[in-house]
Parts: sequence; C-alpha cells; structure tokens
Amino acid sequence: MSKAAEVIKAPIRDCMEEFELRFSSSMKSSVPLLNKITAYIVKRKGKQIRPMFVFLSAKIIGEVNDSTYRAASLIELLHTATLVHDDVVDDSHERRGFLSVNAVWKNKIAVLIGDFLLSKGLLLSIDNNDFHLLKIVSDAVREMSEGELLQIEKARRLDITENVYYEIIRQKTATLVAACCASGAASVTRNEMDIKRMHEFGTLTGMAFQIKDDLFDYGNDDSIGKPTGIDLREKKMTLPLIYALSKVNWLEKRRIIRLIKYKSEDIESIENVIRFVKEKGGISYAEKVMNEYKEKALNILNQFPETESREAMRQLVIYSTERKK
Repeated sequence: MSKAAEVIKAPIRDCMEEFELRFSSSMKSSVPLLNKITAYIVKRKGKQIRPMFVFLSAKIIGEVNDSTYRAASLIELLHTATLVHDDVVDDSHERRGFLSVNAVWKNKIAVLIGDFLLSKGLLLSIDNNDFHLLKIVSDAVREMSEGELLQIEKARRLDITENVYYEIIRQKTATLVAACCASGAASVTRNEMDIKRMHEFGTLTGMAFQIKDDLFDYGNDDSIGKPTGIDLREKKMTLPLIYALSKVNWLEKRRIIRLIKYKSEDIESIENVIRFVKEKGGISYAEKVMNEYKEKALNILNQFPETESREAMRQLVIYSTERKK
C-alpha cells in the first residue's frame, strides 16, 4: 500500500493498535487448546482491512468509542469464524500462505473453533447491549451464507447470468464491507440516514473489491503476472467470463462451457478459456463495471464533511480497486 498506506492509517493508527489488544483479549478462554489455536489465528491475520473500514466510518461521522472497538471485534470474530468453517467445507489446507486450522488440528476441532468464535462475538454484543450492532453483523453473516449457497447451486449448471453474479458477490463479499461501514457509523450515531449511507457506500465498495479479485484470475496486466485460473478450475463463473459468453453464439458458448465443465484440470484448456475471455472483451468490461461501482461509492463518501478520515477512506476505496494482490 506504500504511500497510500500512510494516508489510510494516519487517522486510525492508535485505534488499530488498541484494537489489536482488545481483539486478542476477546478470544481468551480457560481452555489451553483454544488459546493455542486462537493465538495461531491472530498471528496469521491479513491486512485487517475490515477493522479499518469500521474505524474510518466511525471517525467520518463522530468519535471512536468503546462501542466502535466492540463493532470491529464483532466483525472480526464472526468473519474469522466463517473463514475457519469455509476451510473445512472447501477442504482447504492453506489460508494466506499458512496452514489452515483444519490442516493443523483436523476438521472436528476447526468446526468447534468456528463455533467458539461465533459465540464470543454474540456474547461480546449481548453483554454490552450492542443489539443494534449485532443485528447489522448477523444480517451480513446470513447473507454471506445465502450467497455461498446460491453460487454452489448455480455452479452445478454453469448458467449464471450477469444479474445473478451481482447478487452472489453482493451477498458473499459486499455485505460484509457494508456491515463494517454501517456498524462503525452505528457505534457513534443513531442517525439512521448516516448509517444507511455508510451501508450503501460499503456495498458499492465491496462490489468493486470483489470484481477486482475476480480479475486476478486472468492476470489482466503485467503487474499481476501470469493468470491463475483458480476460479475457472473451481468452475466459478465470474464477470469477465459471463460477459464473454454473452457475446458468442450458442455453439461457441457450449464449447467453452464444456471445457470448464469437463477439462478444468487441463492447463491448456484453461488457457484456452482465458484467451477466449480476453479476446471477447471480458476483462475490459469487468474493469469498466468495477470502476462504475468505485465512482458511485466515492460519490456517497463525498456527501460527508471533508476530513482526514474521509480522505483516508477515499484512498482505501482506491486501493481496493488498484491493489496488486
């Protein structure tokens, strides 16, 4: 994130440091094995973009308080729970380049750890009467589950339309970013209009973020390097492919779908599909849509007073669509 990182972190550096301590504390247990595993999870955390969205949203509207820290912890606890469970469902043995919890401690313990983190998040809210925050985040977790199931259902037939794709990524990804922004706002104000605006801003940002993620599969510029084709091998229909398929006759469409359906493990077949998507303008179309979502998000952000925190949030949105990995 380089220079942009400094702008993004500047208004919330102290908040993030305090959050680290509070989040670790929120996972404490009297069971040694639980503490060992949660310490393993904390050490391997990612860029922590979600808490950044929470704290910046709060600072754009008001002053960070204890409720804001609980909102950030709640988001991280419930999200981490879903990731641990996802690794079990996907039989994935890696998470961010490290062994996943289920790879080290097996599936049964991983499922129980996910349940434990979920319960910790619920209790953190209930014990502090943060029911308004719990509702925002619980709605997001429900939608994430629905989005995942919708994608699984559609993947079987490889018949996802552009509108269905938008609904899937809204539920699977954008809803969590929206929950970060809305809960950050709700921790400092009860003004429903401001909370709603931050929720909509988060949804649009999350949509752009996921489309950027989907573009990585195609290695669409020199900085990204070779295409990975991971989504294609997993038979996931993303926007570049959906658009490309809409531009050809049914015979060509059937040929490409058959390659994905029956030859997804064959490198040459996947490279064939990637070449097809690029030739039909799938990459440039997805980039155009991504930038439209980004601009809509920035337009909402500009409705708030100009502050250091608003500029940091603007940089975070730009980073979300220009990141290299």
